[in-house]
Amino acid sequence: MQYGLSRAGWPAPATLHRAVRAAWRGPGAAQVVVRIVDAREGLRLNRDFRGRERPTNVLSFPAPPEANVPGRPVLLGDIVLCAPVLAEEAGAQGKDLRAHFAHMAVHGMLHLQGLDHRTREEAEAMETIERQILGGLGYPDPYAETC
Repeated sequence: MQYGLSRAGWPAPATLHRAVRAAWRGPGAAQVVVRIVDAREGLRLNRDFRGRERPTNVLSFPAPPEANVPGRPVLLGDIVLCAPVLAEEAGAQGKDLRAHFAHMAVHGMLHLQGLDHRTREEAEAMETIERQILGGLGYPDPYAETC
């Protein structure tokens, strides 16, 4: 777990570790770096790697296949969570901040494992898996309508 900003006020590392572990769908162990960043770093990463001029909630950076060594845990890559974006989204959507962070950690972890949401079918499949994982962790459905 890496913090690119003060840890104060953000979910504990244990919360995110638990979410990431629950989203791992492979055999054996996996290694993932989770980094929580501020808006400035989130903007820079989103601009440099996706060409978008705004910070985003979660970014996933898969490790190249050649980074893996037989007999060692699978090196999946990095998940970057932009704390201010997640806080703004949670507030606007009436969601618990810890639950939203867990959701985005799960979402990023699924991306590292090759899932995507480019088509409606892919999105529905990914959302179903996210609901199952988050429900198993005791979190509410992140896609449920809020008042």
